[in-house]
Amino acid sequence: MSEDDPADEISDIEDRIEALAEVAERCRKYILASKIAIGSGAALLLITILGLLGTGQTAALGSIALVLGGIVSLGSNISTLRQTDDSIRAAEALRAQLIGRIDLRMVSDAPMKLM
Repeated sequence: MSEDDPADEISDIEDRIEALAEVAERCRKYILASKIAIGSGAALLLITILGLLGTGQTAALGSIALVLGGIVSLGSNISTLRQTDDSIRAAEALRAQLIGRIDLRMVSDAPMKLM
């Protein structure tokens, strides 16, 4: 990034913010899927323990794996989401700082719009 042209630097930062926003949205989707996996695994485990559907040990092990996998995925994606949100805030602060350094001027002699 060149320090001579803040507009290019601002554009690069905005591209980075957009990319980080996509990562954050993907994390939110994985968090939702993880919560669904945890709930489904817990429900299947309860059904297996109560013997309602006549399922066996395979279903119990599968449900435990589903719950544990959901917990691991949930924790990982929450951590990634927090880091991504921090990066977005830092990039937005830098962008605001760069915009503040630009010498903006009012355009007062602009022609009126035709209606």
